Amino acid sequence: MPSKTSKLTHAHRFEAIGTHWSIETDRSLSSDLKEKIDKCIRDFDVIYSRFRDDSVVAKMSVVAGEYDVGADSSKLVLLYKKLYNATKGAVTPWIGEGMVAGGYDKNYSLVPSSPIPAPKWDDDIKWRGRTIVTKKPVILDVGAAGKGLLVDKIAVILQNEGIDNFVVDASGDICCRGNESQTIGLENPYDSKKVIGSIDISNASLCASASNRRRWADGWHHVLDGRTGISTNEVAATWVVAKTAMVADGLATALFFVDGKRLSSVADFQFVRLMSNGKIQKSDNFVGQLYI
Repeated sequence: MPSKTSKLTHAHRFEAIGTHWSIETDRSLSSDLKEKIDKCIRDFDVIYSRFRDDSVVAKMSVVAGEYDVGADSSKLVLLYKKLYNATKGAVTPWIGEGMVAGGYDKNYSLVPSSPIPAPKWDDDIKWRGRTIVTKKPVILDVGAAGKGLLVDKIAVILQNEGIDNFVVDASGDICCRGNESQTIGLENPYDSKKVIGSIDISNASLCASASNRRRWADGWHHVLDGRTGISTNEVAATWVVAKTAMVADGLATALFFVDGKRLSSVADFQFVRLMSNGKIQKSDNFVGQLYI
C-alpha cells in the first residue's frame, strides 16, 4: 500500500467495493458530483462484483450464456489478454473459481479446499469487446485490474466537471492529475508504519499490491496463479507507475509472476518489486528513491 503526501486541500472519503477511498481536490465536490461518482461505482459493482447475488458476474457463475459487461470492458479485456499471454496464463480473469476454492468467497469463509486452476481462456469462454459468451458457468474475477479501471472512470468524471487537480486513491490504486507532483511512499509490507522508498508523480497512476494484504489460512493470499489455483509466494510486494490506473493495477499483479522485461510489450511503466527473500528489483527508468 502506498502512502502519499498531498498538497490538495479538500477531501471526500468513503467506502465502496469493500475498500477505503479518498478523493483529494483543490476545491470541494458538489453533492451532484458526489452522486455521479457513487452511481459510477454502483454501476461497476453490479456488473463485476462476485460478492453480491444480483451482479452480472453472479449470473454468469450459475448459467452459461451471453453477457453484456459494459462498454469499458473492451479496454479491460485487451489488457487482460496481454497479461495472460505475458505470464503464460498466471494472470487471468477466469480465476474466480480458484479464489472461491481458496476460501476467498462471497461469505469470506477463508477456509481453503483443493486448489482449482483457471480454465483456458478460449476453451469455454469468448470475450469480445463488451460481450462474454460462456459454454458453461464460470466465475469472472477482474480483481487484478478492475479497481484500477474504476479509479480511471472516476478520474474522467472529475475532469469532465472541470476539476483538473486531484488524487483518487482506492487503497493502493492511485491516480494523480494536475500541475503539481504528489509524493507517494512505498509502504513496507512487513511494517505499515515504514516505507521502503518514495516517488514523486504527476499526471500518472501508481498501483501497489502486496501478499501480506488479504492473507489467511496457511500461506493463502489474494494473488493466485491461474495455472495452479495456488497463491504465489516468491514476491512480497510490487509497485507500478503507468499512465492509467488500470494498466498499473494489472502490471502490479503480473509482476508477482514474471519480471518487468517480460511485460515490456504491455505498456510503458516503472516498477519496484520486493522479493520474499528481501531482495529488491526496480526498472532502469524508476525515478524514485529506495531506502533499503
